[in-house]
Amino acid sequence: MRVNRQSSPKMRRVSRAVTVGYAAGSVGTGGFGVLPGLVLGYYLTDTLGVAAIVASAVVVLPKIMDVVLDPWIGAFSDRMAARRGTRARLMLLGAVSLPAVFVLTFAAPPVIGAAAGAVWVLVFFLLSAVAYSLFQVPYIALPAELTADYDERTRLISIRIAVLALTILVVGAGVPAIRDAFGGDAAGYVVMAIVVAAVICAGMLAATLLAARRALPFAPGRELGSGAAVAYRDGLDALRTVRRFRILVMVFVIQALASAVMLAGAQYVATYVLDDEGALTVLFAALVAPALLVMPLWYRFATRRGKVRGLVAASSVFVCATTALVVATWLPGWWIYLAVGVAGVGYAGMQAFPLAMLPDVIDFDARREGRERGGALAGVWTAAETAGLALGPAVFLLALAIGGFVSSSGDEVVAQPDSAVTAIALAFSAVPAVLVASSIWLLRGYRENDSDSHIEGEVIDA
Repeated sequence: MRVNRQSSPKMRRVSRAVTVGYAAGSVGTGGFGVLPGLVLGYYLTDTLGVAAIVASAVVVLPKIMDVVLDPWIGAFSDRMAARRGTRARLMLLGAVSLPAVFVLTFAAPPVIGAAAGAVWVLVFFLLSAVAYSLFQVPYIALPAELTADYDERTRLISIRIAVLALTILVVGAGVPAIRDAFGGDAAGYVVMAIVVAAVICAGMLAATLLAARRALPFAPGRELGSGAAVAYRDGLDALRTVRRFRILVMVFVIQALASAVMLAGAQYVATYVLDDEGALTVLFAALVAPALLVMPLWYRFATRRGKVRGLVAASSVFVCATTALVVATWLPGWWIYLAVGVAGVGYAGMQAFPLAMLPDVIDFDARREGRERGGALAGVWTAAETAGLALGPAVFLLALAIGGFVSSSGDEVVAQPDSAVTAIALAFSAVPAVLVASSIWLLRGYRENDSDSHIEGEVIDA
């Protein structure tokens, strides 16, 4: 049976309320996505005194659970949508359960010591990651159910990414200032986490109430897998059999890894390369703020040249900028902010285009398979993103360990050997550049045919 949603393919615009609600979800996802990646590793090594290699494991292990769990959450979301006509209930569960465990992640009592502190963070970060997935997986599947129009999906995602950029800017640049205002120690981290938890909850609730409950209804007789195991395999089967989905996931996870490495390294670059802990705010503004200006330009580029070419162009800008940052190993200075700002122009497109391409892939898969499994595909997508974002801090912390980084506790800044400073600079520049360059090469095999796009047979050959 061919799956058709009860909507007109000529529908061009979603309502303002739905657009605002969907974009607001990025306030929640951005808050959770950026803060642990930005400060969790630093919190472990420089407040709790956890060794860099142990901190790396603490950051990664909860995400491994998510990688296993997210495809199941996606399949379960499909089944709930089939029975109740909405994915909102699962999103609501994630929104209300996340704040408490998120705060507890940053509330380890320093007196319990480094080993117990690492276990504390591991447990509550694991619970936070699971709660986040309950919201994020069905949220990722929504654009395919909010509009059937190719360009409208790009517009919807572009607005979402602009809001995401603003959230990252405010959280990444402002929230560490809250931590520092309350002493920069363990108590400062708790206050910081409380503020961010409130923001996360508000954004997620807005998306649930304004967007998820107004998604287009599914056609009657919608087919699903016959059991939990079959449903779980749906997303993994799509990864194996749908070439464009497989390539898009690979590209997205590699680029997520690259951005996560830079995110994890920003505080270390500020402290040990630029010799100014407060430089973190400027670095974050330089990376994220360009998205507020360039998203309309990337949207226009996509409507004229296509999403794939847009992604290649954005990725190329990012590679050029991060390659230039390699020079910071030997010549740190103000110019680093300029190079990071150029990287931010590319980063904006790297965030928007894959997410705008995913609904097209979900529709293609539904036509090909004769049944809906958008949640299952979104589960695999989120699992892959989770893996990339989790591995980013781990890769950076591993580079620190290789470079001989010396951990500390409290608010003490320890002098680092030259090898550690070099490792910080190279992990912040060369590693992201190489990763994103490899993702551009993978995009050569991605094709959009005329059933998915107004741009016939879009393919990248270079």
